[in-house]
Amino acid sequence: MARLPSPHPVDPTPRRWWGDHLAVPVGLGGNTFGRTTDAAASHRVLDAFAEAGGALVDTADTYSDGASEAIVGAWMRDRKNRDQVVVSTKGGNHPRFEGLSAITVAAAVDESLRRLGTDYIDLYFAHYQDDLTPIEESAAAFDALVQAGKIRAIGLSNFTAAAVREWIDTAGSGGFAAPVALQPHYSLIHRQPFEGEFAPLASEAGLAVLPYRALGGGFLSGKYRTDADTEDRARGAGVRPLLTPEGLRLLDTIDAIAHDHHARAATIALAWLMHQPAVTAPLASATSRAQLEELLAAPAVTLDEAEITRLNTAADDLA
Repeated sequence: MARLPSPHPVDPTPRRWWGDHLAVPVGLGGNTFGRTTDAAASHRVLDAFAEAGGALVDTADTYSDGASEAIVGAWMRDRKNRDQVVVSTKGGNHPRFEGLSAITVAAAVDESLRRLGTDYIDLYFAHYQDDLTPIEESAAAFDALVQAGKIRAIGLSNFTAAAVREWIDTAGSGGFAAPVALQPHYSLIHRQPFEGEFAPLASEAGLAVLPYRALGGGFLSGKYRTDADTEDRARGAGVRPLLTPEGLRLLDTIDAIAHDHHARAATIALAWLMHQPAVTAPLASATSRAQLEELLAAPAVTLDEAEITRLNTAADDLA
C-alpha cells in the first residue's frame, strides 16, 4: 500500500518521498467546516480527531470559499500543532484562481498558505483537470512550488486516467516532481471508473489513494431511508435518487454486517474501502464527535471474504 508524506519527513528535499504510515488510516474531510459546522464546532471535531491519533486533514480553497482552510489554520495556530498535522488542500477550481496555468497555480497556493497560516502544505492537489493548459506547464508550476518549499508533495484529483499518466510521464521526462497521490470519487456506490482505470494505475505508479465521498454523500451512513429523511438536509437532494429498492437492499446488507460487528453502518462502509488494496486512507467528514467516532472505528473492523462479497454483490445491483 502506498504511503503518505509524514509531517516529520527525514529529508524533504528529494523530488519524491514517502513518510511513515498514518497512525490512523482515515483522513478528516474539511468540506463541512464553515458550511454546516461553524468554527467552534469544527475545532471540536478537529480536537477529537487529533486526540484519537488522526493526522491527515483534507480541505480545499473552494470549501466555503476558503473558510474551511481558515478554520483549519486557526485551529493549528491555537493548538500549536502544525508539525503534527498532515495538511492536504487543493487549488485550481476557485473562481478567482481557476485552472492550472503557472500564474494561477502560484497565486492560488499563496492564498491557501495565507489562510492556513503556514509556510508549507504537505500535500497539494490539482483539484480538477484543466484541458486549456498544457500538462507540461502545470507540472512545471507544481514542481516550482516543491522547489520553493511551499508544498511537499503533489496530488491529482478529478483527472482522467489518461491525464494522470500524461502528468506522470511529463514529470519523468521533464525532471519535475511527480504526483504521489490521487483523490478519486470512490465508494461502495461509486466503484467505477476507479476500479477499472485508476486502481491499476495507482498500483503501477505507487500512488497513495485518498477516496472522497467515501460515505456516498451520507447515504452509506444509513440515515437516509425515506424521502422524508432527506427534507431540509444539506445532502438530501444528492441521496434521494439512491432511495430505490436496490439502494435500500444495500443499506440492509450493511446493517446486517454492522450488527454482526457491533458497529454502525458508516463504520462498515469505510471498512470496506480500507479493505480495497489500492486505498491508502479514505476521506470522510464529521460534524460532531459522535459521527467522528463512527469513522475512527473503521480501522479496527476486519471484514471476511464472505462479507466483502455480500457488500460487492449488493452494490453491483446499483450499477
